[in-house]
Amino acid sequence: MPNIGPMELIIVLVIALLILGPKRLPSAGRSLGQGMREFKESLTRATTAEEPQALEHPASAERA
Repeated sequence: MPNIGPMELIIVLVIALLILGPKRLPSAGRSLGQGMREFKESLTRATTAEEPQALEHPASAERA
C-alpha cells in the first residue's frame, strides 16, 4: 500500500478547493470531521456495550 506524502495531500486539497470553492470548503471539512467523530463514537459505544454482555455469558454458563 503506497504512503500518502505531502505532495499528494496538496494535490487533493487543491482539487477539493477547485470543486467546492473557498466558501464551501470550510463547511465541507467541518461536516467531514463531525461525521468521522460520530463514527468513532458509535464504534466506541458498540465496543463498550458488548463488554458487559460478554461478562454475563460465562456467569450464566456456570449456573447451569
